[in-house]
Amino acid sequence: MPKKERGLGRGLDALLSGTLEGDYETVRELPAEKIHPRKDQPRKKFDEDTMQELASSIREHGILQPVLVRPVENGYEIIAGERRWRAAQLAGLTHVPVVVRDIDDRQAAEISLIENIQRDDLTVVEEAKAYRMLAEQFGYTQETIAEKIGKSRAYVANTLRILNLPEEILQMLEKGELSAGHVRPLLALPTAEEQLAAAKEIVANKMTVRQVENKVKTKRIKFDIPADKPVELVEIQEKLQQHFATRAIVTKQGKGGKIEIAFYSDEDLERILEMMGILE
Repeated sequence: MPKKERGLGRGLDALLSGTLEGDYETVRELPAEKIHPRKDQPRKKFDEDTMQELASSIREHGILQPVLVRPVENGYEIIAGERRWRAAQLAGLTHVPVVVRDIDDRQAAEISLIENIQRDDLTVVEEAKAYRMLAEQFGYTQETIAEKIGKSRAYVANTLRILNLPEEILQMLEKGELSAGHVRPLLALPTAEEQLAAAKEIVANKMTVRQVENKVKTKRIKFDIPADKPVELVEIQEKLQQHFATRAIVTKQGKGGKIEIAFYSDEDLERILEMMGILE
């Protein structure tokens, strides 16, 4: 999986300001066995090849940036730097350099989530679940999330929409059988059954993203467009669906007509209205 290039972002920088002041004076060594990862951290899987590369680097150069931890009842909980902690153990280190900070539950969760989103190679499902956790636990809007991670609101909204797909498709994503590019076009299909059938067809036939996009376009025309619909309306409908990343139906009635654009949540509606320039 290609590594994401992300900047630190003003959000994490702000959360860490005051938290990491004086790191060089407060770095200490702790036994790796006394350090534990957060239970609710979004990353569930670590790429073995990437971890081995990091372990090799640690053997040669050591851990260049300490792990941020906080004291808990059974030792220390990782706030930022779980990959370094895991790789250090692969490298054979028994002690790990850390910065210990007394951070409350909310701040610890925020820092951990945003650090994972920005710095680690999360799967798109893990990334979407991290966004959802920020929204549900801390009341973040899509705009706030976008600002903190240095992405557009449309990117955040479209990533969150992936969670609307059937669980079986999400599992295919987690296993690497499908990519985000494969499944995004499936969101335009009208039913979960059609989405799942399309996903299985993609895997079975090893389809490319472009092939999926073309296939879904064909299905859209089949499901949404009467056979006698003029070609120019078909083209307009397709452009609307691509632009707004959702289903759109264009119908003509006499000299007039109507355009229907689907949304699936309040925030999805806000996203579309912002793209129209109705909301700022």
